[in-house]
Amino acid sequence: MSNEVNPFESLQEQIEDAATHIDVGDGVLDRLKNPERILETNLSVELDDDSVGVFRAYRSQFNGDRGPYKGGIRYHPGVSRDEVKALSGWMVYKCAVVDIPYGGGKGGIVIDPQEYSTDELERITRAFATELRPIIGEDRDVPAPDVNTGQREMNWIKDTYETLEGTTAPGVITGKAIDSGGSAGRVEATGRSTMLTAREAFDYLGRSLSGASVAVQGYGNAGSIAAELLEDAHDVTVVAVSDSSGAIHNPEGLDAHDVKAFKNETGSVTGYEGATEELTNEELLTLDVDLLIPAALENAIDGELARDVQADVIAEAANGPLTPEADDVLTEKDVIVVPDILANAGGVTVSYFEWVQNRQRFYWTEERVNEELERHIVDAFDGLLECYEEYDLPNFRTAAYVVAIQRVLNASEEAGSWP
Repeated sequence: MSNEVNPFESLQEQIEDAATHIDVGDGVLDRLKNPERILETNLSVELDDDSVGVFRAYRSQFNGDRGPYKGGIRYHPGVSRDEVKALSGWMVYKCAVVDIPYGGGKGGIVIDPQEYSTDELERITRAFATELRPIIGEDRDVPAPDVNTGQREMNWIKDTYETLEGTTAPGVITGKAIDSGGSAGRVEATGRSTMLTAREAFDYLGRSLSGASVAVQGYGNAGSIAAELLEDAHDVTVVAVSDSSGAIHNPEGLDAHDVKAFKNETGSVTGYEGATEELTNEELLTLDVDLLIPAALENAIDGELARDVQADVIAEAANGPLTPEADDVLTEKDVIVVPDILANAGGVTVSYFEWVQNRQRFYWTEERVNEELERHIVDAFDGLLECYEEYDLPNFRTAAYVVAIQRVLNASEEAGSWP
């Protein structure tokens, strides 16, 4: 596994690879590869022991040609300027490939939230929301949860914004709790789109998911829900899962729901009695399985590790889990990779549904949310396949970017330019 590859450089390389198949000038290409603006700020917050903590925080707004900037906020020690730039760029093309009217944004705070109390995290979150206030809004930039954030933090941001603005604006943020204007089906959305795209990929290959062996790297929200949905709907055999504590393996199968309950109770998947052995995360990634789901952080698989990958299909529940070199290796090995900008796009798609419901003040049933999500994801997959075959492209990722970049270019050209 490589953590040394710069994710922003990976994004730019992915865009450049796709742009060779599109008629786009150098100046326009440069604009497609770089954010429009970045907020970088230091949050000074009083802690429980009366000391003052200072936390570096970012918000990148990458491209707004197709609509308001959209993207999550993560709390993690590894948050950096280049990381949020990359993630905000991936969001632009993720929204475009599933054809929802958003641009791309991303934010984060350099913090390990486990080291702070709930009261401290609330003060830190509200301090960040105060800094974000001038640049976010229902029609400007709509944040959402990401790594180590969830409904609680989104509710705090919403309340801070509404209090300071003296208004009611539930659509300023998505991923909220239901009683605060959230959408049914939002928590499961990323895992659900991962399941749907895996299903479509196996259908494309003329293979059945029933009985397929599956390994999941990163058993958080997206990874665990994808595993549960695949197990429930398609009778797959989940043979290995992992989290930051390590990986567990049983070639005869693990109970996806039971493992999640064990993790919720103990804080990790390791130690689960149904496992026959414990592995490292790297060992899990190279298991001989039908489907591999990387659902942790970026750069999980580099070029060296990719040479040992034995999966037939990879569905990227995480953002940027493969380096560009890994992509090249897996393309040569004929491994089907469903790219992150489609596989995990369920989260932003249902966030869009939440935003629409907030604007209308009319809320949908979970059944309708899931039906609309499946329609968007399947249509996007079909569009990816059409582009892949029409242009004779090397892999699905390039096809996804060709589709997405063309949509961003069309919106930009139709808007015209200022003198």
